[in-house]
Amino acid sequence: MPHPFNVLFLCTGNSARSILAEALIDEHGGERFKGFSAGSFPRGQVHPCARKLLETLGLPADHLRSTSWDDFARPNAPIMDFVFTVCDQAAGEVCPAWPGQPVTAHWGMPDPAAVESSEVAQWRAFRETFRALENRIKVFVSLPVASLDRMSLKRQVEVIGRMRTDSAEDKVS
Repeated sequence: MPHPFNVLFLCTGNSARSILAEALIDEHGGERFKGFSAGSFPRGQVHPCARKLLETLGLPADHLRSTSWDDFARPNAPIMDFVFTVCDQAAGEVCPAWPGQPVTAHWGMPDPAAVESSEVAQWRAFRETFRALENRIKVFVSLPVASLDRMSLKRQVEVIGRMRTDSAEDKVS
């Protein structure tokens, strides 16, 4: 493999879900995958709960930034092999044209940053989102990406996106 597969996770604010997904793909993807994240309307900072959760779990978080998806549509940007939306709003927006024709899928899930009822409820929402993304990403990185044709790969990443977010028992068929 000449380089790792580049994976871009998108959500509107790029402060929580996509940030967690970027950290998780870097953790579980080994040398095979490199994670990136961006937003259509980035908040400009990583949500404090996302950063704290990653640090608590021993995952590197210092390098994570809230950036615009426009940065990845520029001519000198890394070519993406996969682009996954992790929020419904970003999935409904008109995305930039991604160089290299990446495989795309929607992996939507609720926004933990939108939970404002209590600190405990928000912390729980971030942990649940982390767990759901981790389940999906573990299944994704276990796929024989290099040996699947584009249509099979597209089908598999779409199935992963439909995995229930509350169970580690879901499997790709």
